Amino acid sequence: MSGTLVNMAVLYLGQNFLFAKVHPFETRLHFSLALAIFLATMNNYLWNRWWTWGDRKKKAISGFFTQMFQYYLACAVAILIQFVVTMVLSRVVYYLVANAAAIVLSAIFVYILNNVWTFRQSKMKGGIR
Repeated sequence: MSGTLVNMAVLYLGQNFLFAKVHPFETRLHFSLALAIFLATMNNYLWNRWWTWGDRKKKAISGFFTQMFQYYLACAVAILIQFVVTMVLSRVVYYLVANAAAIVLSAIFVYILNNVWTFRQSKMKGGIR
């Protein structure tokens, strides 16, 4: 949820203030969306590591930066999905509505992938790792 708020706020600020002088609209949207996705992904990684999968830290296979790398790889496809869906839908609906729909689609994908890959627990054999 916080990632969605970060994403939408940065997208809005990028479109209306930070990149307001960039034309055409599609180019401005590319810059705004790229920044929004990057910052929201970092926000999501930190919250997922500390909150969603916080109980797995001690049993994790990899450390902070390895997990962050895996998280960004896992998110790469979700980011592509979000970017493409936003760009396509923004031709027929308001760009924030298009982005919200894209976030829902990509969030389902990335949650499943991160649950089974990025934050997976090591398998214990006989209680010894």
